[in-house]
Amino acid sequence: MEVTAKKIDDANVLLTAKITKSDLEEKINKLAVEAGKQVKVDGFRKGKVPKAVVKQLYGEKLEQDAEGEALQEILDQGSKELELKPEAILGQPSFKKFDKTDEGIDVEIELSLRPEFEPEGYAELAPEYEQPSVEDAERDERIDSLVQAQAPFEKIEADRSLQKDDMAVIDFEGSIDGVLFDGGKAEGFNLRIGSGQFIPGFEDQMTDMKAGEEKVITVTFPEEYHSKDLAGKEAEFKVKLNEIQEKIVPELDDALAAKLLQGEENPSVDLVKEKVVEQIKNEKLSKLYNEELKPKLVAALVEKYEFDLPNSIVEQEIDAKVNEKARSMSEEELNEYKNNTEKLDALREELREDARDSVKATFIVDTIAKKENVVVSDDEVSQAIYYEAMMSGQDPQQVIKYYQDNNLLPAVKMGIIEDKLFAKLLGMDQ
Repeated sequence: MEVTAKKIDDANVLLTAKITKSDLEEKINKLAVEAGKQVKVDGFRKGKVPKAVVKQLYGEKLEQDAEGEALQEILDQGSKELELKPEAILGQPSFKKFDKTDEGIDVEIELSLRPEFEPEGYAELAPEYEQPSVEDAERDERIDSLVQAQAPFEKIEADRSLQKDDMAVIDFEGSIDGVLFDGGKAEGFNLRIGSGQFIPGFEDQMTDMKAGEEKVITVTFPEEYHSKDLAGKEAEFKVKLNEIQEKIVPELDDALAAKLLQGEENPSVDLVKEKVVEQIKNEKLSKLYNEELKPKLVAALVEKYEFDLPNSIVEQEIDAKVNEKARSMSEEELNEYKNNTEKLDALREELREDARDSVKATFIVDTIAKKENVVVSDDEVSQAIYYEAMMSGQDPQQVIKYYQDNNLLPAVKMGIIEDKLFAKLLGMDQ
C-alpha cells in the first residue's frame, strides 16, 4: 500500500493513500483465520472453524476491522516518513476523503500538529499600570456595611408607624374574590420593609401601620407571576402587624472586631480597617486585570507571534463559538441556520478570525507557561470549581461531576494557568 505524506504547513499534515481490493482481502483472510481459532460455530470443533465459514458469518465485521487496520497502517507509515512524534499529534485524524470504488478505497487524512515557536520578548509586552488606591471614605463605607450586617433586629418600644428598613412581624391571609389560595397565609412572618420580597405595592401600603393594627391590603399579581392561577389577578390580604423591629447598630470596637476577624490573632479596630483596605484594593486590582490588563496582554501576545495553527483545533473552536451564539438565538433563527447551509457557512467564516486568535492565544500561553514553570495541579482545579459553586449556591460535587462528564476540566485548568502566568508577568503574584 503506497502512502504519500506531505506537510501542508508546520501545523498540518496530509496523508494520501489507496487501499486496494487485494490489500483488504489479504487482511480479511488473515482476520478470518485468527477468528476461526476463537469463535464457536455449531458443527465445528472449537478452533477449527474454516475461514470461508467465518467470512460468511462475520463478513461485515471482518471488512470493518480490515479497513481499520489499513487506516492505522497509513497513519503509522505517514508518521514514520515525516518523523512525527506521537505527542506532537493533536486530537483525532480528520478524514478529507474516504471513497470506496471497485478498485479499493481512496483515502485522504489530515493530521494536526502542535505548533512550535520560540517565545522570546514576551515580558516586555506586559502593560504598565498603577496600583489602585483606597480612599478613607470607601473604607469607612465598607466598614459601615459590615457593621450593619452584624446589627441585630430588636423590638421597638416607641409608639411609631412602620417605616423603610424596619422588620415587620406579621400574620397575613390572602384571598381572590373571597376565596383563600394556597401559599397565601402565614403567621409570625418576618418582612423587611423595602426589600421587595412581596408583591409590588404590598409593603408600601403597610408603612402607616403601628404594632397591633390590622389592615386589608389590595394588590395585583404581576402578569408574569410564576403561578398561572394567580398571575394578573387582584387579591386582598388581611394583615396584622404584631411587632415592629429595627436594627440596633453596634459601635465598632475590639469586641466587634473579634467577630469580624474570626481566626485572626490580636483582632482590633485598626486591623479591621487594614483588612478592609486590602479587600477593596484586591477587588479593584481584579477588575483592572479582567477588564483592561488581561485583554491588552492577550492582544499583544497574539500580534507578536506568528505561526501556523492546526486546522482541526481551529474548526473545533469555531464549533464552540457557533454553539455559543446558538444559545442566544430564537427558535426561528435556529431553524433558518438548520435549513440553510450557506448561511451557516457564512456564520462560521464570520467567526473564524476570532476562533484563530483564541486558539493562537491558547498555544502561546501554554508554551510560555512551560518556559516559566507555571503549573496547576488537579487539586487546584477542583478547589477553584468548588469555590465558584459555593459562591453561586450550587452543589460543588454536582458541578465538578458536570465538568468531568462534559470534558470541561482541561479548559478550566488552562484558564487558571493563564491567570497565574499573567499575574507573574504583571508582577501581581508578589
